[in-house]
Amino acid sequence: MNLPNKLTVLRVLLIPFFVASLLAYGGEEKTLRMIAAVIFIAASLTDMLDGKIARKYNLVTNFGKFMDPLADKLLVCSALICLIELGQLPAWMVIIIVSREFIISGFRLVAAEQGIVIAASYWGKFKTVFQMAAVILMILNIQALSMVTLICTWAAVILTVVSLADYIVKNHKVLTEGEM
Repeated sequence: MNLPNKLTVLRVLLIPFFVASLLAYGGEEKTLRMIAAVIFIAASLTDMLDGKIARKYNLVTNFGKFMDPLADKLLVCSALICLIELGQLPAWMVIIIVSREFIISGFRLVAAEQGIVIAASYWGKFKTVFQMAAVILMILNIQALSMVTLICTWAAVILTVVSLADYIVKNHKVLTEGEM
């Protein structure tokens, strides 16, 4: 197993520790929330790092193509669900974000069956940055940053919808005509 794949596996293995740290004592223990934030940030950085290493050193594998996006979705969805549990995020926002992930995954699956690769768009990358920032800010739960947290959260939801629309517009032929 190459280094990028090991980083991806590490990201998945960090998720239970992240969840346990965040939810322990009802999320009230500040030290554990800080640990949860550190784990989330470290796991998020492995996402950026594994992709760069895989592309730079030509270490792209089928395992990585499958597991990397799955690991990302598991990490983010775990965080969002925990934040619902802690009463910091409304379920409807999480439903929008998770629904987008399912829809894009479905598009990519259909496209892959046709030999088409749907690359990540800039909108999707912006969405990811704002999602990660919003999650980190919510985990830290710093009252003085509540407005920044709210702005990042709304930006993440809006960019989720925009990036979904962008994918649909650019790739609708995958579903309607079977070709790009």
